[in-house]
Amino acid sequence: MTAAHDPAPAGGFTARLKDALVGDPTARFVYLNNFEVERVWGRGEPRLPGTGLSFSSATVNRIEEVGVLLADEHDVVVLKEAVDPGFASYLGALGAADGTHLTVDLNRPERSVTEDALDSPRLLEALRGLADGRTYLMPLGISEEEERLARAAGLPLAGPGADLCKHVNGKIFSRELVDASGLTAVPGSVCRTVSELEEALDTHLVEAGSRVVVKESLGVSGRGMVVLDEPRRAEQLLRMLARRAGTDRRVSVVVERWIEKEADLNYQFVVGRDGGVRFETVKTALTENGVHRGHLFPPALRPDQVEELRTAAEVIGKELAAAGYFGLAGVDALLAADGTLYPCLEINARFNMATYQNRIAERLIRDGQFALATTFDLQPSRVHGFDEVRAALGGLLLDGTGHDGGGPRGVLINNFATLNATVLAGGGSYGRLYAVCVGDDEQDVRRTRERAETLLNEMVAKP
Repeated sequence: MTAAHDPAPAGGFTARLKDALVGDPTARFVYLNNFEVERVWGRGEPRLPGTGLSFSSATVNRIEEVGVLLADEHDVVVLKEAVDPGFASYLGALGAADGTHLTVDLNRPERSVTEDALDSPRLLEALRGLADGRTYLMPLGISEEEERLARAAGLPLAGPGADLCKHVNGKIFSRELVDASGLTAVPGSVCRTVSELEEALDTHLVEAGSRVVVKESLGVSGRGMVVLDEPRRAEQLLRMLARRAGTDRRVSVVVERWIEKEADLNYQFVVGRDGGVRFETVKTALTENGVHRGHLFPPALRPDQVEELRTAAEVIGKELAAAGYFGLAGVDALLAADGTLYPCLEINARFNMATYQNRIAERLIRDGQFALATTFDLQPSRVHGFDEVRAALGGLLLDGTGHDGGGPRGVLINNFATLNATVLAGGGSYGRLYAVCVGDDEQDVRRTRERAETLLNEMVAKP
């Protein structure tokens, strides 16, 4: 590990992020990629019935490996397991992952990286050795657990406190901000009691005759969300909530009418400690039943629509700053089938999957190219090494070199650990690879994805 803090590329995403958050573009960040921090924020909060199912926690907890793609040479990434040597070599050759990796003392698949780190004396000693006044702990999102880890490691956090982060990540905060700011809002209501929820369902489902979605304030990845299309189901939900709610009949949800969409969108911006707002990216968000499945960029938006999102980012960013927040924010937006642009469905005041694409996009994707950030759901019956993936994809694996005078084309694997996580945990034949398909146009990247999926399925079918 270099003692001096070599600067991130001038003007690059990581340098801009550090400058905005700690006032030093050459600071060292210790990245901690605690995906689904909402599970901690949501403890003790009222939940909707039957919305707690998720795919393997072992897989979710290894999505953290994607964090290696943010690290510059002097940065550090805390991981649950060492990166597969073949995968590390591949990313290193691309210049896609330059930092130093520190691993927890013992990876327990059911625990988050933060929980493992807190139970790792050797790792904590190594982190304490990094403290030099210019090194900061940079989690995906900050909960009470990351605050405990920062204290144990003797490193300051690069973001604000956990209570504030939880508050501004709530869908209720987003909804009230949109209503107060005058941004175009999906018709809907904030509900803090069962009675308020009953009134909102009467208004938007019964009287308006619209399908509605009921969202927990701190739900994530499609969980904590119920779609209702008839009064009978609304009555069932209200009865279940009434039985579960305490004497205060408290709930914490947002009700919104269903909007037929042309496209889901996600844009990112950074709120600086000084309150400044810098717009970063906008991408088409690919979702399936409310679950994130990837991004396509650049999005098919007119210049005036992009400008409308930039304006919304300024409005939202200033409100976040007024609340005391500084850091990265990703906002989910929606372009409706009738052409209406709804610039804020919810605010994620933390890193999101798109954040982990920013650094490699700056390095590997040229202007005019297209990229499809995607996942491959596979059924491996055994553990696979990255060299098998490399062999299976062959010339389809992106190698960083241009073709025919253009930029690099092919499949960049940006998270390998999730392929084996469930198998290693004894959880059965399930694995997921995260990748970015790069090509000349949308059809090109979709064809690349289809070909890669065939090759990867053939790979895991081999005994």
